[in-house]
Amino acid sequence: MTKNKFLLFAALAAMLVSCGGKKSSGKPDFGDNEYAVRTIGAQSAELQTTYPATIKGVQDVEIRPKVSGFITKLCVKEGQAVKAGQLLFVIDNVTYAAAARQAAAAVNSAKAQLNTARLTYNNNLKLFKNNVIGSYELQSAKNSMEAAAAALAQAEASYVSAKENLSFCYVTSPASGVIGDLPYRVGALVSASSQQPLTTVSNISTMQVYFSMTEKELLDMTKTAGGLHAAINDYPAVKLQLADGTIYEHPGHVATVSGVIDPTTGSVSMRADFPNPQHLLKSGGSGSIVVPHTSSSAIIIPQDAVAQVQDKHFVYVVGNDNKVKYTAVTVDPKDDGKTYIITSGLKVGDRIVVNGISSLSDGMQIKPVTEAQYQEKLKKTEQMGADQGDLQKLKKDFGK
Repeated sequence: MTKNKFLLFAALAAMLVSCGGKKSSGKPDFGDNEYAVRTIGAQSAELQTTYPATIKGVQDVEIRPKVSGFITKLCVKEGQAVKAGQLLFVIDNVTYAAAARQAAAAVNSAKAQLNTARLTYNNNLKLFKNNVIGSYELQSAKNSMEAAAAALAQAEASYVSAKENLSFCYVTSPASGVIGDLPYRVGALVSASSQQPLTTVSNISTMQVYFSMTEKELLDMTKTAGGLHAAINDYPAVKLQLADGTIYEHPGHVATVSGVIDPTTGSVSMRADFPNPQHLLKSGGSGSIVVPHTSSSAIIIPQDAVAQVQDKHFVYVVGNDNKVKYTAVTVDPKDDGKTYIITSGLKVGDRIVVNGISSLSDGMQIKPVTEAQYQEKLKKTEQMGADQGDLQKLKKDFGK
């Protein structure tokens, strides 16, 4: 039994010496300062540029009352799709209906007065021809007839106005679209001077997304395409990133570019149109326009080679003396979860450490190895770890 324990101790000591272990830094302890180093080269990559954007419907129509009164009926709900001419609200029409009836009665009275004046004139005309009355009486009868005709025209105009005011009590949609907010409910007093509209009807079958680019970007785009019109036609299909970070499923196209540059921001407004068959997009929303473009000289590095401190990114650049320098870089905000596209901070030909950077410090001297050599050492380390795991079996065997 004593001999067995001695053999177990000897085996444990031998295997521990051969296996080494791991540092808390995350890099296996190879017993040296060897780190995998990659020389930066240019690659082809699909890049994208994002621009903050606002979303609007093709047509946003504010619905306002033309007459004053209390709302007696609400015929729609928020978010409801409506057609042009569809009834939206009913305003109390008792007063306006009475005014229309009064105007109609005034028209009938004016017609009767005109008929009486016309009879009087015709009768006086006969008397004048028979020398019964003079020209003064005839002219007076004619003037009375013309005054009655004018009174009838005035009464008819008042009747038309009264009927129109009565029709204004029935508020209809001037266009097809979707109902927005409904700030007024049944019983609310509204008028043409109300601060808020009754609602807004938005045509959202196609959404217009507005974004801005800098004057320099516009000039580059125009010069490359040979003109603004050609630049719009050649502009790639754009995507819309929604407020929750997802990409809208339907691509859009740039439709217009403003002809005026904003002097305060130095940017020019552009509009992209997106189909909206499911009415997912809402007027007044926000998002980001994503413009894809291909780069044949992109610098792409693994994310394991990048240290992130808050919102900044750093890499370890290896100098000619094999000392590392903690270097800030700028990365493209869009990544695939495995690599970063470097937009500034590195150039082709630079050497960077791609593994085990958590154990490095600025100015530290290392022994560069290729990534293949590094992986080979990792395999050997894993094998030694497996051998070390066999100690449990060995202990069990010797303990029997």
